[in-house]
Amino acid sequence: MKIFIVLFFLLSPLLCHEFVVIANKKMPTLSPLQIKAIFLKKLTIVNDINIVPLNLNAQNKTRLIFEQNILHMSFERLKNYWSKQHYLGHRPPISMHSQQSVKKFVKKVDGAIGYIDANLVDDDIKIIYKWSE
Repeated sequence: MKIFIVLFFLLSPLLCHEFVVIANKKMPTLSPLQIKAIFLKKLTIVNDINIVPLNLNAQNKTRLIFEQNILHMSFERLKNYWSKQHYLGHRPPISMHSQQSVKKFVKKVDGAIGYIDANLVDDDIKIIYKWSE
């Protein structure tokens, strides 16, 4: 029994998966509440930088994890939110096909912000926020 407990504690960090919210190097560090406001399009400018939030496709696993952990909203609740916002003239964040495309867009566009697996980060982008699943 002791061996299983020891193995659990040794292997549990390997079972965790890390995710990050990334932005261009010019973006300041943001709180989880600011990130949520950005992805709900309630916050559109930070330090005189127009913000461009990027989502992954609707059923992407990383997107679903982001919505649960950062937005604290289910897919259905978020869908209802954007349906209401549509009538107010607001559009949801731009959807990208892959985490690599999010990363490339963030590198090239000031104010772009997105989320990817932490293992995809390189020195050309800034980590704004990190969490584990």
